Amino acid sequence: MRYFTKIAFVCLFMIGNVMAQQEKGIIGASNWLYNWTEFKPNQKQYDEPTQILTGNIDKDTRLSKRETYMLLGSVFVTNNATLTIEPGTVILADYTSKASLTITKGSKIIANGLETDPIIFTSSRGVKRSGDWGGIIILGDAPTNKFGNGSVASMYEDLQQASYGFTNYGGTNVESNSGVLRYVRIEFSGRRVVNDNYFDGLLLACVGNKTVLENVMVSYSGGNSFEVLGGEVNLNKLVSYRSNGSDFKFNYGAQCKIDNSLAIRSPYISGSDATRCLEVASYVNKQEVDFTKKATNVEAMNLTFLNDSEALKSDIDKGLVKEAVYVGQNSKLDMNKSVISGFNPAVIIQNTIVINQENLEKIRFSNMYFNNCKGNIFVENDSNNEDLENWYGNSSFFNVYSKSNNAETFIDFSNEKRPDFRLRINKIIASKDASYAQEDLGISN
Repeated sequence: MRYFTKIAFVCLFMIGNVMAQQEKGIIGASNWLYNWTEFKPNQKQYDEPTQILTGNIDKDTRLSKRETYMLLGSVFVTNNATLTIEPGTVILADYTSKASLTITKGSKIIANGLETDPIIFTSSRGVKRSGDWGGIIILGDAPTNKFGNGSVASMYEDLQQASYGFTNYGGTNVESNSGVLRYVRIEFSGRRVVNDNYFDGLLLACVGNKTVLENVMVSYSGGNSFEVLGGEVNLNKLVSYRSNGSDFKFNYGAQCKIDNSLAIRSPYISGSDATRCLEVASYVNKQEVDFTKKATNVEAMNLTFLNDSEALKSDIDKGLVKEAVYVGQNSKLDMNKSVISGFNPAVIIQNTIVINQENLEKIRFSNMYFNNCKGNIFVENDSNNEDLENWYGNSSFFNVYSKSNNAETFIDFSNEKRPDFRLRINKIIASKDASYAQEDLGISN
């Protein structure tokens, strides 16, 4: 009886351990990427436009699936109007006029697509490329840590004087509601603008927590895929695919939860400087922020960050592969149950952060799965990470390390039509030793 009890205990322990591993990275009883995502958007063809969207939308407007729309120039939804978009609607963004869509403070967008009928924003060009058009900007009146409020006026070329008021964001209403984005694809956005700046696929500036943001895919963005400036939002089931900029970027006092989301980077497409899967910062220049206000605070759970490299060691040697996560000074990150696979290294902490217990308690990595990374967690420009490895390698954090290739790590990595980036547990050999993951790459910390 005692022997049977021991066997039962071991089996339960093993089952619990496997279930705990399966909870890492994106999760779901089924593959939630099915139906609504598109990993080859350049091969999709759409009907010719039948309607034009241009100028200011200053009254409630509904876009119908039976029409195909051309987004022309800088389009602003103003005057507290609501832009409603039916499931399945296609909006083609014009390349020549540098099209973009901005939802101004007090206005709303209701883009409530369906899994089987997503709403699509894409380039109007026959041969589509990243940066073909601007992107979508949503401006709210939730708080920021800046002195005063902010403006995105510099994003627009040839902005008319009368439109400058439409570019402001920020206020005191944490619970403001800018609408719904659900089952939406944003493709080939991120156009370059003056001063070597870029549009984002989706920019959320001081957006409040009543706004719904889930099942949104940004692919082939010339700038960042998703950027959050201030505000308080919950982000769920987001997908960033082959962005030239960063995948998820948070700044200026953003208070955010991001859950069950995916970023797939390509070393052959990503920008050469300061582009990551996740960047958390509280400012660019100290002089522009009020330190009595809340610093940026991001809670991240069940994320998968994957570097799609054909030859990881060679790409690392060529300098094509960078870090996955960057944490800046005076910001907080709690990252849990997530997968970081194939980066150089997994995480970099800004070199102005003093490495002590007080600061490291603001930067948490727990229940993580580090796979095939050249080192795990480093201070910027410092090759000695022994203190950090000892801290985050402590068994109380439950972080594990692996050296599996992509096909072994993910359920259906190579499926071009229906990829599945949930963890494939049965072929993964994990260790709690941070040095374990370096062996196949022929590298060390």
